[in-house]
Amino acid sequence: MPSRTIAIGDIHGCSQALAALLDAVTPTAEDTIVPLGDYVDRGPDSRGVVDLLIQLAEQCEVVPLLGNHEAMLLDSLESPECFDFWLRCGGRETLASYGGALSLIPPLHLAFFHGCRRYYETDSHFMVHANYDPDLPLDEQTDRLSLWEHIVYRMPPRHASGKTAIVGHTPQSSGEILDLDHLIGIDTYCVGGGWLTAYEINSRQTWQANREGQLRVVPA
Repeated sequence: MPSRTIAIGDIHGCSQALAALLDAVTPTAEDTIVPLGDYVDRGPDSRGVVDLLIQLAEQCEVVPLLGNHEAMLLDSLESPECFDFWLRCGGRETLASYGGALSLIPPLHLAFFHGCRRYYETDSHFMVHANYDPDLPLDEQTDRLSLWEHIVYRMPPRHASGKTAIVGHTPQSSGEILDLDHLIGIDTYCVGGGWLTAYEINSRQTWQANREGQLRVVPA
């Protein structure tokens, strides 16, 4: 089997959906999996999601991107004001999955969060959590854009590199992928009753599972 590059949309604590997707994808050592961020908050099992992603790195290359919810968690370690804001954005569910306190997050999980990247690119595609400035190189993008700005507020044209963007963050409440050719949005709102999406960027093969771990067939 040729190597694959598979992006995974916003997981938000839906560990059953992630486990079902990974079983369906059956990653090999030649594959690269790029989760687009927002592993934690809102859903029931943020800790379980991070456990699965750490374990996945034993099977294939995993390149986790930073989402705004991981950024809030990391900021909460330093600032009480950020902690209160994070709790209002879904952090309570994350804390509950870790036993009720930031101090109970295992060092291995903290290292995972600190190791998340801002972007990932191939010869033909690039991946960021939220949005991008089409005129700036990827290593010069601002956190406001790459972590926070929804594409419904500012839909970018094709990036100056000519590469296709794969993004999450902006939920597609229909459960369907947003395909604009130059931009593919794969946050298909699993935590809100939609689907968690895995998307192979070259073949466009797609897998989806809901938060109960039920898979559905996605037409090619």
